[in-house]
Amino acid sequence: MEGTIKIKLVRSPICTPEKHKVIVRSLGLKKINQIVIRPDTAGFRGMVKKIPHLLAVVE
Repeated sequence: MEGTIKIKLVRSPICTPEKHKVIVRSLGLKKINQIVIRPDTAGFRGMVKKIPHLLAVVE
């Protein structure tokens, strides 16, 4: 699957700023250890870079 990125929610967004929660929900993540596949674009890369303490990129 070329051109996609796997994003995993590794920590809970509870007790994080509202902006962080909005990013997590907009990526489609709801549960811990859930993995979503998204297009590998600058927009999605930027979302992951905003909250690296909550998300991980799965290879």
